[in-house]
Amino acid sequence: MLPYLDKIMQEFRSCFSKQAAFHWFVIVVLGLMLRSDALGVSSIVRDLALHPRSYETLIHFFRSSAWTLDALRVTWLRVVRKTAPLMTVHDRVVLVGDGMKQAKEGRRMPGVKKMHQESENVSKGEYIFGHLFGAVGVLAGISAKWFCLPLFMNLQDGVKTIWNWKTAAESETRSDSHVVQMIEQGFAAAKVLGSALFLLDRYFLSVPALTRWKQAQAASGIRLDLVTKAKINATAYEFPEAKKQGRGRPPKKGAKIKLKELFQTHADSFQMAEVMLYGKQETLSYLCLNLLWGQKLYQPLRFVLVRRGEQLSILVSTDLTLAATEIIELYGYRFKIECTFREMKQVIGAFGYRFWSKSMPKLNRYQRKSDTPLIEQVKNEQDQKRIRQTLEAIEGFVMCSCIATGLLQLIALTFSTRTSGLFWRYLRTPSRTIVSEATVVVYLRKMIFRLFAQYPSLSITEIIRSKQDEPRNDADSLAS
Repeated sequence: MLPYLDKIMQEFRSCFSKQAAFHWFVIVVLGLMLRSDALGVSSIVRDLALHPRSYETLIHFFRSSAWTLDALRVTWLRVVRKTAPLMTVHDRVVLVGDGMKQAKEGRRMPGVKKMHQESENVSKGEYIFGHLFGAVGVLAGISAKWFCLPLFMNLQDGVKTIWNWKTAAESETRSDSHVVQMIEQGFAAAKVLGSALFLLDRYFLSVPALTRWKQAQAASGIRLDLVTKAKINATAYEFPEAKKQGRGRPPKKGAKIKLKELFQTHADSFQMAEVMLYGKQETLSYLCLNLLWGQKLYQPLRFVLVRRGEQLSILVSTDLTLAATEIIELYGYRFKIECTFREMKQVIGAFGYRFWSKSMPKLNRYQRKSDTPLIEQVKNEQDQKRIRQTLEAIEGFVMCSCIATGLLQLIALTFSTRTSGLFWRYLRTPSRTIVSEATVVVYLRKMIFRLFAQYPSLSITEIIRSKQDEPRNDADSLAS
């Protein structure tokens, strides 16, 4: 297992201009994979038995100029393409995208803004202050167990002003909306992984998203099709007649259709089918139609109206050749990214960062929408640079957490049938095939120093040991 990790880690060496920065990257990722708590960088120092002086250096690593986030993302995509057993449908990988809101109370933390939460969980507040991330993952595994392997996450709201401080030569701006940025991230992943199907929830079915999808499809030549969901009150249009009668320009659309009414008016046209949903064989009925959608856009889409007991759903695909049952089964896998969010929060502690800057204006929680944002009042270049570095540190920490989560999933897929020790952990309903990320974390936490002793010549072992605190031989040390 440790040689497997060491081989993957060596793939990232080219991302770092300095060897020391690469060594700290290895320490950060491995520390995130096995730490016993989510109390910031301190937990990495404790669980890897690092020298106490490592704390300041670890903090500095995330603001270091010896590496860039873009290089790290591209390298991770290449590692996933080469290493992970990816799910393919018609020779296309399956990407999953979604937004994730993380509550943050930092008054001088960049990107924090007031957000509305739509949730039926009474433990969640209707409004929170925090960060909005856009995440893209890819489905990987075997038929018995599929993971949504995280590829990258970035802040997509509340940071437009900060990123606009950069010059065009340094980086692109993020002035687009959350849904448009998600489409761009899907194409960025498909550029490395190849043609793809992109699973999104109903929030992302919008005219701006489809417009950006058409533009990127034409400009890049990459085939990326969307599979998403429509609101139950959505309307669509029939295709116009092939030949127009009379004078004037030909119509762009036909008759208007309220999709919800089709469940009643076309009930006799629904077909029965058995599909695999959420790991179980389900019997449901569906109606498949190709229609136009979007005011002034009129994009041809495949609509699949699904009746599952009392539950009614309308699924959508930009690929008009996908079978209705394939669209239904594919959308059922979209929930895998929610499972990944849970593991990143509860197991990895991926969002336990605490980066802030004195140069950041103090957050005013009672600021009105009509007021000028305080961040726009920052004009000093040094202050702008410090705030930008803090924002990059946040995204860098989350990117390292994505890599750590993905490595845990790859270990589970590769070693579940070869390492009996992975199944020692008591679970009321244990997995019979592939273990979870949490089980791998517990195993690594228990065995990591034994693995270091077993493979002393590996690079990863030498890196960790070079940063560890040397044991003392005094009486106090022996007594403790």
